[in-house]
Amino acid sequence: MAGLWQQLSSLRQGRALALLHFICLLYLPSGALPWDKKASPPPSPEGFQVVKGNFSRIFLRVGYHKIAEIPAGARNISIQETVKSRNYLALQTKSGISIINGNWVIDRPGIITAVGTQLTYQRPNEIRSRNGESITAPGPLTEDLHVYLIYQQPGPSVHYEYSMPLQNTHPTSEPHTPSDILPLVQTVRPTDPGEEVNPGDATKNDIIKVELHPNRVPSDPSVNSNPHPTYTWTKSGHTACSTTCGTGSRQVLWECVENDSQASVAADLCDPDLEPTNREEECNIQPCPAYWDVGEWSECSRRCGPGNQHRQVICRQVTRAHAVNGTETAVTVGPEMCGLSDRPVTKSTCQLKICSQWEIRSEWSPCSVPCGVGQRSREVVCLSNQGDVEDDGECNMNLKPETLQNCDMGACARSWFSSLWSQRCSAECGQGNRTRTTVCLINHATDLPLDSCDGERPPEATSCDSGPCQDRLEWYAGPWGQCSAECGNGTQTRSLVCIFNNNGLMEVVDEFKCSSLPQPITAQPCRLRPCGVQWYVTDWSACSRSCNGGYRVREVRCLADNIAPSDRCDPSSTPESQEECNKQPCLAEINPSCGDQYHNCMVVVQARLCIYPYYRSVCCASCSRAHKTYPNSLQKNHIRR
Repeated sequence: MAGLWQQLSSLRQGRALALLHFICLLYLPSGALPWDKKASPPPSPEGFQVVKGNFSRIFLRVGYHKIAEIPAGARNISIQETVKSRNYLALQTKSGISIINGNWVIDRPGIITAVGTQLTYQRPNEIRSRNGESITAPGPLTEDLHVYLIYQQPGPSVHYEYSMPLQNTHPTSEPHTPSDILPLVQTVRPTDPGEEVNPGDATKNDIIKVELHPNRVPSDPSVNSNPHPTYTWTKSGHTACSTTCGTGSRQVLWECVENDSQASVAADLCDPDLEPTNREEECNIQPCPAYWDVGEWSECSRRCGPGNQHRQVICRQVTRAHAVNGTETAVTVGPEMCGLSDRPVTKSTCQLKICSQWEIRSEWSPCSVPCGVGQRSREVVCLSNQGDVEDDGECNMNLKPETLQNCDMGACARSWFSSLWSQRCSAECGQGNRTRTTVCLINHATDLPLDSCDGERPPEATSCDSGPCQDRLEWYAGPWGQCSAECGNGTQTRSLVCIFNNNGLMEVVDEFKCSSLPQPITAQPCRLRPCGVQWYVTDWSACSRSCNGGYRVREVRCLADNIAPSDRCDPSSTPESQEECNKQPCLAEINPSCGDQYHNCMVVVQARLCIYPYYRSVCCASCSRAHKTYPNSLQKNHIRR
């Protein structure tokens, strides 16, 4: 006994617990093993024992999860989803053969013959029924049956039950060691059938099997024929995959072992620098079963009366599960992968309330015209069953009474209409004219073409006599002359003379005699046509020197009619922007007191600073010469064409 406890202390904590359980089984007080039928009275051989179970979780990883194992011989089997969901039930034999919804393929509902019985698989219509999936069978089973849940939606809930016949158990002289009991705790993960099972995969949904070998005594690791043992890292398994489909991830488990015996030892015996770093790998890369992703219903198409509402139904398939944040990557696939017969409806009828009614609120208005064809109107509103005014769309537009109607007020008369004659005669003396305006009108509308009225058009001018012209002075204006510019803005003029009119006898007299009379204008702007682009220049600047030759400059620009810069002018006709000036020789200063105090006084002249007293005094000679040569050069520069 002391040797066993010494061996126990050398093992890792997980294996020590299993060995402790093994030792306790060896030393039961009665001397019998757990499977020894002598240790308990045999059960009644008559009747059946009913086994029931429930499986429910809030969240699981997407994919297959084992929820029950039904042994061979079971009868009256019933597996039922208690809550309708997008999850699926699946069956598999103990040997790994899929019966219903295996290998990531969703089968159609129906009757399947397998394991010695008929299995009835039902999936009620998603819209009309609130029941979930169910699998029933009368039994008995000829082979163990494993029940799985294909997780797609949170909150799954499954109830299962079956009946097992009660049997007699005869005592045996020697204890029998069951073959399905393993030496240590081992987890059977709810993953794809046939996948390798590894230690350390246990979760709260896992099924644990324990096998003990009472005749096998663990060896003492302290007794070693190799005086210098060596140790190495070896792969001991991996954790459960983060998902049962759609490419998940799992952690690879490494342990330190002694090379000769391959026995597990403490991790600090191995070189930590040689410990593998690849601790994560992909798993279950097969796509998940496709499912119908159903959206929310849209609003009713009408606020009253029968309408329609729609929702989106898309067949999706999870391609990758992200264990870190609990999200999934899904893609849209063809509807045939979800089963066209099971596709939820996308259109439904709806009615929020009874529709409103039309009401006429006014009589017809007067016709819009006094004669001819016009229109008249009336007010029609849509009233709800509560008496409130609603939008017209809430009532049946096909039943809406007319709100506009044509009206004929008879033919309209057409007549000539004339304004009053002007009060003044066109001539202040002698013969002249008075005028008026004549239009053809109907009695309610605007003017018509002048030939639409019957009869002759009334005259618009009549003669008048302002009396004889005796001893009268007046201005006489000649015709306007030609425009000064062939294009663009120009000026035209005319001549004025003062005449003395005496009963038609006219005599030209001195203009002074007409000075008391308003004088007509003698010039006016004119514009024959646009010029297009042309060159514009400024006035010449002051000469750089007052004698012995200098130069002056001006700015040249190409401008369009709107004075906008342009590059379409003829380059060959570009005006000069610089020329020589003041070529005469310099003369001696006449006034010795008037001289330049600075050598750059010509800059003062060019900048037109001679108008200021200070610059005229310090640059007296240059400013005096510039004033004598160009009297107007001190005026502000301006652009001219």
